[in-house]
Amino acid sequence: MLGRLRSYLPTAALTLLILYFAANAFTGEQGLLSSGQRDEALVERTRELARLRAQREDLEKRAHLLRDQSLSADLLEERARSLLGFADPRDYVIRTKP
Repeated sequence: MLGRLRSYLPTAALTLLILYFAANAFTGEQGLLSSGQRDEALVERTRELARLRAQREDLEKRAHLLRDQSLSADLLEERARSLLGFADPRDYVIRTKP
């Protein structure tokens, strides 16, 4: 009787190993049931990428206006006032608490 059980031992071990990997394929961290979380993360990252691309495009446009070939006097004056903290005597300055 013990001899017959030993002949089935490798088959039973292999079956348990297959069941273990099958269960992890469905419920593991990278499993099929967690694909909804990956989809949500992909949508969030896509939105962030679109926002960053728009921000980069805006910065590239502003940088282009500050180049020697296409210098925008208004943008240059705005940046100088912002960085140096100066205001034109005709400007109204409204102070707000940070």
